[in-house]
Amino acid sequence: MQHTALIFDLDGTLIDSAPAIHAVSNAVLTARGYSALSLEEIRGYVGKGAPHLVRCLLSTAGEDPEGALFQPLYNELVARYETDVAGNTLYPGVRAALERLAAMGCALAITTNKPRAPAVAAMRHVGLDDLFTVVLGGDSLKTRKPDPEMLHEAQRLLGRPRALYLGDSEIDAESAQNASMPFLLYTEGYRKVPVHELHHAISFNDYDMLPGIVEGFQWP
Repeated sequence: MQHTALIFDLDGTLIDSAPAIHAVSNAVLTARGYSALSLEEIRGYVGKGAPHLVRCLLSTAGEDPEGALFQPLYNELVARYETDVAGNTLYPGVRAALERLAAMGCALAITTNKPRAPAVAAMRHVGLDDLFTVVLGGDSLKTRKPDPEMLHEAQRLLGRPRALYLGDSEIDAESAQNASMPFLLYTEGYRKVPVHELHHAISFNDYDMLPGIVEGFQWP
């Protein structure tokens, strides 16, 4: 395991952040007089970064997603992201699995399309910030997932010759494929299509399974 980097998505993979994103989104919408949205609507907007989320919110509110409201709404949302963290919760078994993987010698990184500062705030809230030596957010590089640059940069920073990518969604599956990196799919997150429709090496629904999956992974 000394040669292995494990690169994780964050939202829908390690933490259930949809309730927090739902609360923040509705706070910025209702403060401007727009109607609140349901949790399911907001969950459907998660995964492609804060700019995409804001454009979806504006479109749903009947506004131009590229218009004058975009920047102020984006600024308000990101500012709240860093402080309104109460709705973020760990998926069961995550902390114990990550501790075991670290003890096995794996190097751990986060690559998320969420801006880096809110991502770190959410990780700190759920008690994960001490386990990851690399955290890349949607504003860390010039590109976001599914572009492979973020995954390649995380592996480079971790300094390991081989890497697995772990995520929960269509964007994550596409990112891993674009990076030519084996993909482990956590099935209890925010994906919108059946498991069999996503390109992946192994799927799992329980973090207790993950250390064994990584230890026994058959590299091509």
